[in-house]
Amino acid sequence: MSYKKICKWYSACPLKSFYENNRLDKKWVEDYCLGDFSECVRYKMEEEGSSHPDNMMPNGTIDERLK
Repeated sequence: MSYKKICKWYSACPLKSFYENNRLDKKWVEDYCLGDFSECVRYKMEEEGSSHPDNMMPNGTIDERLK
């Protein structure tokens, strides 16, 4: 699968590490990080300079399993 865009924050995003360590389903990465990251709450908060927890999902929910 080839992607047109990759979120500019992806390399530093904790979700990348969670995914690479098999703790996060690839659908999250495909749908947001390598897909429509403009809809990602994390992306929007990074762009605004707002802090957010590492275990915040792209849809804004908090996944308590990811700590």
